[in-house]
Amino acid sequence: MSKTVSSKPVDLSATKDIFVSAIRFAVSIEGPCFPFGDELRISAQEQVDFMLGEDEDITVIMADDEVKSVVRTGVYNVIHLFEMDLLSLLMNPTLKFEAADNTIMRRVSDLEWICNVLPKMDLMKNFVSNWIAISSKILAIIEDEKLDDVMWGLKVKLIEVTCKVLEAVGYGSVILPAPGRVQLLKTWFPYVRKMKPLLDSKAIEETSFQYKMDEDLCQAIEGAIVSLLLTLPSNDQADILADWIGNREVGYPDLSEAFEVWSYRSKSAKRRLVEGLHGHSDAAISS
Repeated sequence: MSKTVSSKPVDLSATKDIFVSAIRFAVSIEGPCFPFGDELRISAQEQVDFMLGEDEDITVIMADDEVKSVVRTGVYNVIHLFEMDLLSLLMNPTLKFEAADNTIMRRVSDLEWICNVLPKMDLMKNFVSNWIAISSKILAIIEDEKLDDVMWGLKVKLIEVTCKVLEAVGYGSVILPAPGRVQLLKTWFPYVRKMKPLLDSKAIEETSFQYKMDEDLCQAIEGAIVSLLLTLPSNDQADILADWIGNREVGYPDLSEAFEVWSYRSKSAKRRLVEGLHGHSDAAISS
């Protein structure tokens, strides 16, 4: 019996070592490992997926400070490498877009992967915070005129990754202070609103054009934006809704539901305020 009890910490320690090692390779903390390259990174990601889904000890391991620290470092590393490769699109005048596209899409694949595993570790907030911090830089690069008519796959993937962030914040699995929520929505809402009709138009003009926001993605983003919008302070809601009404001919995303809720809340708030003021006045008079 004593043997069984004493072996448990050893098992946990071994599992932790495997998990930490897999995370480090999965998010390229170790850098490229020749001659394996991408194969090792992908294999490590698959190992992490398996352990998160099948290993009963993983909940205990995820409470370990060292494990959390490695994962947080990994989140930063994935986003930082993506940012650097994205920046190189503008900084290198001799860069071939086809080759760059392959590299950057591998980085996006890592972004998607880590967005899928972080909720299982209860660490999605780390990705959200880092993503919000560089969102303006990302859009400044991707909207540069040099990239106007290239890398459509990347542009769609950016929306898909941002959708995961919007859902995490909009539906409450990641709690952010109001300024962070406002910044997230005000940064990405105009881009999403611009890209949807642009992609639709390209698909009509060019029958071979394969990049689009499919129906599921459109519904997911619209739902997340509406949900997130309704968590913002009333004045910020009013600013975004006023901007949306001014550009309503675009038609997407549809914020009618949010507008109706905001209008109802505003009227109710005004009514309560008036009733409160009248009540105080009556009390003052009667006294």
